[in-house]
Amino acid sequence: MLRLWICVLLARAALAADPAFDLVGRLHPEERSAVTLYGSTFPFTASALSEPDGHFRFHKLRPGTYTVSVYIPERGEARQTIEVGPSLADARGQVTLDLRFKPADFLLPETARRRHSVSAAQLAIPAKAQRDYEQAQKDLGRHDVAAATRRLEEAVALAPKFAVAWNELGTIAYQTQRFARAEECFRESLKQDPQAFEPLVNLGGVLVTLQRAEEAWQFNSMAVALRPNDALANAQLGMDYFQLGDLNLAVKHLERARALDPAHFSHPQLLLAEIHLRRADKRAAADVLEEFLRYHPDWPQAGRMRENIATLRQ
Repeated sequence: MLRLWICVLLARAALAADPAFDLVGRLHPEERSAVTLYGSTFPFTASALSEPDGHFRFHKLRPGTYTVSVYIPERGEARQTIEVGPSLADARGQVTLDLRFKPADFLLPETARRRHSVSAAQLAIPAKAQRDYEQAQKDLGRHDVAAATRRLEEAVALAPKFAVAWNELGTIAYQTQRFARAEECFRESLKQDPQAFEPLVNLGGVLVTLQRAEEAWQFNSMAVALRPNDALANAQLGMDYFQLGDLNLAVKHLERARALDPAHFSHPQLLLAEIHLRRADKRAAADVLEEFLRYHPDWPQAGRMRENIATLRQ
């Protein structure tokens, strides 16, 4: 099922000509913060500042799964997966979101270090490369992937040590199913900044997608060791163990990912359902599939999945 799961996920990312929705959100704790919205399965980035009461808004979003990043200087960064689509929107095409973060959800040490310090390698990056990177983010906000890729390629040509730009290039390559290029970019990003978490976990993701489980395990296990509460790292490590045939450890990490972020774009419920079915536990499989549909009601195969759930409960 793993290969099928990956293909379905990527097919979801390729949907075109979709209607647009507005996202209106409110943060708790209620304070001014930097909010960034990332396309989880397609190239997209947009940023906004919330109001002092925590309200923020994004316009003309295509349906799909997004990662919301909230940064508060005194607290750090917290992330959560959200869904935007017709089942969650009102008659005006507006999706309302209420984000409630606990103090433990914020990751401070690395985000603070990266936002408030400048490495020697970063100081060596030419201003033109920095501008190219910043403009690429704006291009992604307009869904102009070709322009963003071109600017990022120019940035790393000018500044080969520009680790963040390499990671962005890898993310775009992965989301557009160019896996060999994604692996190359993530490896280069990690080479230039061995302490960076993002290219580490992203490289693990490429390798598990390519079903190179033993190699992927090295990166995903390291990612979980560095950030035990990271949903993506846990989900990918669970996939590794599934490929390696250790279903008990697969369940452990997939359940952890599910608990941390039940709407997560890695969809841990789908692989958990496969494991439960292999163990002839139809009720458990139906339970996790029902949870999946609560968070992803516009999933393209939702109708078929509901039929399967009904069959499993018989």
